[in-house]
Amino acid sequence: MEGKLVFAVNGKRFELAEVDPSSSLLEFLRTRTRFTGPKLGCGEVRLLRWLVILIRKDANFLIGLWAFLLALLSGCGACVVLLSTYDPVSGQVKDSSVSSCLTLLCSLHLCSVTTTEGLGNSRDGFHPIHQRFTGFHASQCGFCTPGMCMSLFSALTNADKTNRPEPPNGFSKITKLEAEKAIAGNLCRCTGYRPIADVCRSFAADVDLEDLGLNTFWKKGEDAIVSKLPGHNRGKIFTFPDFLKSVVKTSLDTLMNGKNTNFLDSQWYRPTSFEGLYQLLNSNAFIGSRTKLVVGNTGSGVYKENNLYDKYIDLKGIPELSVIKRDHTGISFGAAVTISRAIEVLKENVDSVPSAEKMVFDKIADHLDKVASPFVRNMASLGGNLIMAQKFQFASDVTTILLAAGSTVCVRTASDRRILSLEDFLEWPPLDEKTILVSILIPSISMVELSYGTDQHSVSSHRSKSNIIFETYRAAPRPLGNAVSYLNSAFLAHVFSDKITGNTVLLYLHLAFGAYGSEHAIRARKVENFLVGKVLEVSVLLEAIKLLKETIIPKQGTPHSSYRSSLAVAFLFKFLQPLSKDLAVPENNYHNNASGVAVITEHPNENFNRNSDLSHHEASNSELFNSSSVLLSSNQMIQYGKEYQPVGVPIEKVGAEIQTSVNTSNCIIVYLKDPFLPYIKQLMAISFALMPKPGEAIYVDDIPSPKDCLYGAFVYSTHPLACIKGIKFNPTLASEKIITYISVNDIPPGGKNVGSGTMFGTEPLFADSLTECAGQPLGLVVAETQRYANMAAKQANVQYSTENLEPPILSVEDAVRRSSFFDIPPFLYPQNVGNLSGGMAEAEHKILSAEVKLGSQYYFYMETQTSLAVPDEDNCIVVYSSTQCPETAQGLIAKCLGIPDHNVRVITRRVGGGFGGKAVRAIPVATACALAAYKLQRPVRMYLDRQTDMVITGGRHPMKINYSVGFKSDGKITALHVDLLINAGITKDVSPSIPYNVVGALRKYNWGALSFDIKVCRTNLPSKSAMRAPGEAQGSFISETVIEHVAAYLSMDANLVRNKNLHTYESIKMFYGSSAGENPEYTLPAIVDELISSTSYFDRLEMVRHFNFCNKWRKRGISWVPIVHQVTLRPTPGKVSILNDSSIVVEVGGVELGQGLWTKVKQITAFGLGQLFEGGSQKLLDRVRIIQADTLSMVQGGWTAGSTTSESSCEAVRLSCSILADRLKSLKQSLEEKTSSVSWETLISQANMQGVNLSASTYWVPDTDSMQYLNYGAAISEVEVDIATGSTTIIRSDLIYDCGQSLNPAVDMGQIEGAFVQGIGFFMYEEVVENSDGLVVSDGTWTYKIPTIDTIPKHFNVKLLSSRHHQKRVLSSKASGEPPLLLAVSVHCATREAIRATRTEFSTDDTKSSALAFQFDAPATMPVVKELCGLNNVEKYLETFITTRQPPEDA
Repeated sequence: MEGKLVFAVNGKRFELAEVDPSSSLLEFLRTRTRFTGPKLGCGEVRLLRWLVILIRKDANFLIGLWAFLLALLSGCGACVVLLSTYDPVSGQVKDSSVSSCLTLLCSLHLCSVTTTEGLGNSRDGFHPIHQRFTGFHASQCGFCTPGMCMSLFSALTNADKTNRPEPPNGFSKITKLEAEKAIAGNLCRCTGYRPIADVCRSFAADVDLEDLGLNTFWKKGEDAIVSKLPGHNRGKIFTFPDFLKSVVKTSLDTLMNGKNTNFLDSQWYRPTSFEGLYQLLNSNAFIGSRTKLVVGNTGSGVYKENNLYDKYIDLKGIPELSVIKRDHTGISFGAAVTISRAIEVLKENVDSVPSAEKMVFDKIADHLDKVASPFVRNMASLGGNLIMAQKFQFASDVTTILLAAGSTVCVRTASDRRILSLEDFLEWPPLDEKTILVSILIPSISMVELSYGTDQHSVSSHRSKSNIIFETYRAAPRPLGNAVSYLNSAFLAHVFSDKITGNTVLLYLHLAFGAYGSEHAIRARKVENFLVGKVLEVSVLLEAIKLLKETIIPKQGTPHSSYRSSLAVAFLFKFLQPLSKDLAVPENNYHNNASGVAVITEHPNENFNRNSDLSHHEASNSELFNSSSVLLSSNQMIQYGKEYQPVGVPIEKVGAEIQTSVNTSNCIIVYLKDPFLPYIKQLMAISFALMPKPGEAIYVDDIPSPKDCLYGAFVYSTHPLACIKGIKFNPTLASEKIITYISVNDIPPGGKNVGSGTMFGTEPLFADSLTECAGQPLGLVVAETQRYANMAAKQANVQYSTENLEPPILSVEDAVRRSSFFDIPPFLYPQNVGNLSGGMAEAEHKILSAEVKLGSQYYFYMETQTSLAVPDEDNCIVVYSSTQCPETAQGLIAKCLGIPDHNVRVITRRVGGGFGGKAVRAIPVATACALAAYKLQRPVRMYLDRQTDMVITGGRHPMKINYSVGFKSDGKITALHVDLLINAGITKDVSPSIPYNVVGALRKYNWGALSFDIKVCRTNLPSKSAMRAPGEAQGSFISETVIEHVAAYLSMDANLVRNKNLHTYESIKMFYGSSAGENPEYTLPAIVDELISSTSYFDRLEMVRHFNFCNKWRKRGISWVPIVHQVTLRPTPGKVSILNDSSIVVEVGGVELGQGLWTKVKQITAFGLGQLFEGGSQKLLDRVRIIQADTLSMVQGGWTAGSTTSESSCEAVRLSCSILADRLKSLKQSLEEKTSSVSWETLISQANMQGVNLSASTYWVPDTDSMQYLNYGAAISEVEVDIATGSTTIIRSDLIYDCGQSLNPAVDMGQIEGAFVQGIGFFMYEEVVENSDGLVVSDGTWTYKIPTIDTIPKHFNVKLLSSRHHQKRVLSSKASGEPPLLLAVSVHCATREAIRATRTEFSTDDTKSSALAFQFDAPATMPVVKELCGLNNVEKYLETFITTRQPPEDA
């Protein structure tokens, strides 16, 4: 075993003699084991290696840097596993959740890894976590679920190890808040997080089970008791196997004797002292070699160049780097100590620690708890964070708070050590290549006092009191962390307060600011010096703020620089305001109880008044909302009938359990003997691997790689419009891994340069001699591994020329000037409604040429674009693609290769999230794979890293809107004209259809007359494509913008204007025609009435107004919005076959994306065939299996899009079942004449013997008079805006949505909640940023923020209206996938109301009108909201206070 890497995975021993030292744990698990549960969701590690190299090319031997840098860019959580280590002395096992994509394999020596498969599977039994995810309907596409399970399992395991009181049977020791925070760093794009939060809370000892949402464990009205849940058995999973404990014990002597544990065959070295480290670095073996240093708790990365390396040095074996020491001077942390461990130590209760010191340590720990996510903090080191700040200007929260605390650091070289203040350390030139950060000291308060010559007790007297105050602040898009700050700050002060006068004086003060666009965190020394010794009067505070604005100046080019400066002012004001007796006035805070009813409680202004203890500041508003639980309450109201059972029953989603735990141990390989079919073996192996078996949930990238498989990675353009003069690859070791480069020149004779296409045209696979947008694929690098291919693609050096080319078109304004437009087919150009000129003439008021803009939105499916192409016999090819439209992919691949369609077989089992992005935009990946495989006659696969995916894929269409509207004094609108510019990007894609969708949603109000001028702009940007509710989301937003503007003009409540302009049945018929259906189908007025009544809207509106009157620095808004969403049914195939054993297999054209298509089809199959038997179909449900989409088996499959594929597939299957039922009916009757009853098995057995055709297929074509219909819903949202930061907390959202008669209420509920939260992302959080060349730079989890569990509504209530007025629908059902996304505009509208209240508060008489009406674009990010509220409100407030202040009575 000497020199071998020994570790365990799920209790199984692995002993490796030779390992690629750059391999990650995730790569090993997914390519060399059967444990494919951990997923690659962000894929940003390899990219980051490249980025670090660009910063500095010399060797950097800096402890912790790469560990922390890698960790912070691991932002999705899909790859989370449990890492366990064993201490043979104490006998204790330490368990931590970690990112397997970051953990280097060689760092796992004597460690144990547990993946989701290790918790349970279908063969051995699923774990209660798996079962609860399934039972609470908390898994949709399922790609994120394994990582969620492991994050929760880690939290439960560690909570149960604590010495807390024993919880009731069936519960863990974990709290609700801890359980929810455990998955705060795990991203999910499907569910909206609410059911996931229920899963987490179900284990908590402090949960009320009655508060949990829709599940299969108890029905509404039944007692919610823990015994009905899958039991939580603590300690059942042994995370560290006994055999490995024995190995650790036998290795103890080696470790104790300080011997190096090197894996020489892998070129991995692990010195046990600094001396040993420097001996290695200075030895002959290392001279001239390419060496990487590795450090971290469970894994690290490497930082030198984007290239391959000769040797690795693991610094974890040096004990001093992990030492934690606590004494009278403070707490010293070794630089390799993880952030999680530092938090634990800082929170320890030590009796000898003074209360002020404990307060400082606690607040540092609380702030650290908002850095990154749990599985990142378990890996990231304190030292790495500081070095990133010192060398690379990293926007570090850790540095800022430690700077305010007066911390010092110890650094060493080969010859000496030095102790530096953190401030001096940051000011140093970047450390040289052999300088190592050893430790960080957070000083005790007594040491800080000593440095200033003050003492808390010596300055106190009978008429005075002194206190230590320490506060930290950060403004970031996510409250619980996992997002970099716009600005962070921390303040430490010793204050002296006179009990008689009430005056407060600062004896000393630390003001630290960071992340605002400076080189590093700083101390605001001028402001400190100005304030120390002065009485904190308002004039003094105002002068200090002026000095601060001169200090906090972001460097040129920093995004939102004015916003960041205003944050510094706001945070200083929040800190000092309570200390000024003139400003300490009470405010009222409203908090919502579990039922959502507002309650008033008294709190001092900004948590402090003149009589409060200066050392105690209460929690901020956001912290109060998060004090007990992230999700405070939720309610799901459903109704379902029994006439079509099991249709309409909220059964578990098909495949949900196997999505939580993946186990590929049951794969079957069939070997064929024909020597002339070289790849048939592999194809058969893959086909059987894809067959649905217990314990499996296989996505495309989970398919085992065939023999001789190669991997591809795109080289893409970074210029928007340029001639390509040549492509060369930098002479690096990474480039040597390139096997070939595929370009347009490799398209075979007869083939065409097509990569994707729609009915409107095609787009090229690769740029030929001209690239037309940044992000356009130029070619494909092919290498032996995906990592090699990705690295090599970054080595491409493309020579561009713009000679004789016009400037690129990068905006819709440029497109208008250059008349660069795509034609809109006449049949898709929407028709005007009414007479615009007449409506304008009727108007009593007009708003002319108002403007609003909408940004783009990236799909952020958890599974990036992926494909596998395998050559087949007879010039054929099989392509496994994660796509929403296999049939289209088939045709375009065939066209590219110049072969018939029947030579191309496209198979799609399941998709890890699509949202429209896996439709057209998935085809280039499949086509590129197919082209490479076809040329090389070897299998080729691709799995895009997240950056490449975000750069090339496009997203939702950005738009610029100008509108003119006429209206009467009562708010009735008489006419609306809209000028709409749609940014389509470089090719048509589906853009010509977007105007129709926009206007469809825009028609939701009765505008009197409606006209429009719409242009689809061709720009030199990546093609935009359909994204969930394409066009409808924007159209709904435009409608509400107009309504809000009219209301502001009239100084009316916007919701009165909404109500005034709701459609009657007559007007909706005029605007939508036959799609409106019959009168009883128009349920929107009833929905609105019920929503307003059931949510106590008018009472809450008054409470919001009163709250805003009582609170200056926090404002609330409430708003309701209706939606009308038109959908279109499409022809769809379906096939049902009954096998010999009476089991049933079903094929449909639709693809399972997580939307529950398979679940609904399974139910409809059981219903359709069950009509043969009295009593229905329940017994058939478990016999039904839905199989993968296969273009050579199920033709005319079409697209899975538009929200209607599920119901269309259901109808096709129902008709197929009817055909089978008709064939079996007479046989059943004849058998019943001979016996009293006939079982299903007997019936099918007899049918087989009598030659009955037991397979039936249908191609369902909807009737022209019923192929379009309208969906209705409404939502009320209430928000609170923190005026200091611009952050928006969604207090409550209530939704009512008409699902008709839901085919599965649980599935539809999940679709509604998930769509709503995705809509929140579009309207509030997700900002796509491009550089001056149009290249997307918000290209990963680091820079692009989708909603997380801490950003959803605190009270989240949804009701499915079972209207049943839809007899022309499929069993009276209606769509649910896209329409509810439009309801999220209610959050944006409520935010507008809160901003309006703020602007009114701080406006003057001259600016009252502009305070009400303002342009409010989407997304409403924190900088946007803060800017509209006012960047200088603090200064205005203080100036007004001084000018209007009355002299004291005793003056």
